[in-house]
Amino acid sequence: MLRCDNLGMKWLVRCLAAAGLMGAATVASAQSSVTLYGIVDASLLYTSHTMNMETGQNAGHQFSFTDSGMTGSSFGMRGTEDLGGGLHALFALESGISVATGQFNNSNGNLFGRQAWVGMESPYGTVKAGLQYSPFFLSLYQTDPRGMSYFGSGLVSYVNNVFVTGLFNSNSLTYTSPEIAGVQAAGMFAMGGAAGDFQAGRQYSASLRYHIAGFTLTGALYSGNAGGSAASTPVPSTVEFVGRTLGASYRFPNSLTISASYALYKVSQSFDNSVYSGGLSYMVLPYLDVDAGVWYTRDGNDSNNHSLMAASGVQFFLSKRTTLYGQFGYVYNHGHMDTGLSINNALFEVAGSTVGASIGLRHLF
Repeated sequence: MLRCDNLGMKWLVRCLAAAGLMGAATVASAQSSVTLYGIVDASLLYTSHTMNMETGQNAGHQFSFTDSGMTGSSFGMRGTEDLGGGLHALFALESGISVATGQFNNSNGNLFGRQAWVGMESPYGTVKAGLQYSPFFLSLYQTDPRGMSYFGSGLVSYVNNVFVTGLFNSNSLTYTSPEIAGVQAAGMFAMGGAAGDFQAGRQYSASLRYHIAGFTLTGALYSGNAGGSAASTPVPSTVEFVGRTLGASYRFPNSLTISASYALYKVSQSFDNSVYSGGLSYMVLPYLDVDAGVWYTRDGNDSNNHSLMAASGVQFFLSKRTTLYGQFGYVYNHGHMDTGLSINNALFEVAGSTVGASIGLRHLF
């Protein structure tokens, strides 16, 4: 579980920002409490090329107002009740929104399409039931050098490959163990099912993490079938694929963090993409953070299909909750690869080189 206490400004802000991506807003300790939280993030985006989604051809450069340039705009409620004896009841409801239009966005397209679960926490672990994140995605999040930014990060690679499958998991049950000697395990089973086919839409995932001092090592797997009741979500969330990841990060005492990871997205009867990534982030000043990362993707079914994405960003903390940011990225696609630069407005790109930049403002509440 992410902890936001006893951290410096950079990590406090990032942990609070994860509330928009992972619903990790801090909840005050009390007999019973409900917290309203959210993120409002808006940016201007430029890319030198844009893919025409109907023809697959280059539609020229773009300059646009873009929702969620760094972190998904969202709002939600999270609650807890102390039941005594170390037992707590938990719940979360979280909706993705678009600052650009006011409509639903950054989710599976439903009202509470990011999170909608109820659970129990005890000294023996935490059990949750409902729409939630998979251990596979959370493992990738922990070692992404740019904190899963919506521009130029491992999140863009993830959604480009399998949309929100394994990210927003409907009808799921999860168990997360307590951390023992630095080791923590998690598992998920998502019930799919359709008339005459109980395997349709079935998903499962598991992860194992080792954490000591500034070092984190994590690995996870995912497997899911197509179809099922979740197949009707507006944004595809039951792409049939097998996922694997292994990653590590180390945070030095001087606020420098380096990370590297490997991820596999093996889509049924389609591509077999391996993504190799690495990067760093550094808190230059108490109010200034810089980061950079590189992601190389290769299709195991056809080596002619490969891409290279590189991105860097700078965050200027006007306060602990308000951030002015700028990001710059480059992507090169070869063969049939279509890696983009941004979750919103530039998820897919044409063959060849594309450069892009984003500048925006984010406020947490």
